[in-house]
Amino acid sequence: MTPRRCLIAAGGTGGHIFPARAATDALNARGWQVRLVTDARGLKHTEDFPAVAVDEIHAASPSTKNPIKLAKAAMELSQGFLQAQAIIKSWKPDVVAGFGGYPAFPALGAARMAGVPFAIHEQNAVLGRVNRVFADKAGFIASGFERLDRLSRKAQKRHILTGNPLRQPILDAREAGYPALTADGRINILILGGSLGARLLSETVPAAIAKLPESLRSRLDVVQQTREESLDMARSLYSDAGVNAVCEPFFEDVGSLYAASHLVIGRAGASTVSEVAGVGRPAIFCPLGIAADDHQTANVDGLVKALAADLVPEPKFKAEALAALLETRLMNVDDLTERAAAARTLGRPDAHTALAKAVEGLVTGALV
Repeated sequence: MTPRRCLIAAGGTGGHIFPARAATDALNARGWQVRLVTDARGLKHTEDFPAVAVDEIHAASPSTKNPIKLAKAAMELSQGFLQAQAIIKSWKPDVVAGFGGYPAFPALGAARMAGVPFAIHEQNAVLGRVNRVFADKAGFIASGFERLDRLSRKAQKRHILTGNPLRQPILDAREAGYPALTADGRINILILGGSLGARLLSETVPAAIAKLPESLRSRLDVVQQTREESLDMARSLYSDAGVNAVCEPFFEDVGSLYAASHLVIGRAGASTVSEVAGVGRPAIFCPLGIAADDHQTANVDGLVKALAADLVPEPKFKAEALAALLETRLMNVDDLTERAAAARTLGRPDAHTALAKAVEGLVTGALV
């Protein structure tokens, strides 16, 4: 019997590729064959991707008002459409799944034209531009969060909550549980700033921690993802404040860092928010102010309402204010533990399985 086939389209960033990888693992475990189409940027995140093939196709943003850029984007998307069309014709997938990013646009368009069932997974709490184009015709729209803004009324009846698939090291950190805390013991803080680090976090968090009382600073173990150009400043601030800190632009084993953490500080991208909930950690989030449709603020809505996280908008993310918030949180061990438990209740460790079942159900007719 020929295995069922799923063509996955994801691109641009790890935020799209990583959930696609987790879903691919789950589909492979169910006996499916998976093929990935992505763009040049997404290709950088596909080493050892568990698919039978990884194809680079042309893609570009169709959302530009510059006529020259718009013409170029149209040409790129047209080429990508022809490439996706050829792959669908030769490989004959049973279903196409779009995980966001511009490569999903030509792939989903080719699927719709060929009459191949297609589905969408939206990582953020606001439906992305590409996904909005195809939501009304999708077999289902799976979402990473319960909240999903910009979804049309017509598409709402096919909205299912799966969560964002998590990488195995994150699931392992969840299994490890929340590290024990004592009133006078060590406290581990993890600061994440996205794929390249965030300047605001790189510079503001060390300054804020340096303003904490010495009795609290001396108990801290800080691990911070820091922009390259901010490394010297951050390390100097921590050293002068007597804080044990490790600052690097990138960390390979984020799972173990999550497992050791008592508090996470970071931006509010879909992956980070889902990981914080998945592992079960209290957090302080500073959403990226220029994020499209302010989707990062929407991403943290559930954790904030559950009293598991604090949201500090960029204009208020100042050293003095952050220091006051940190002192309030870190001095209350019971509150941190309760916030960790609240975050954990919102975690969806089975997101990859739920998504794989939904894809399979779309083909077999078993989708509820």
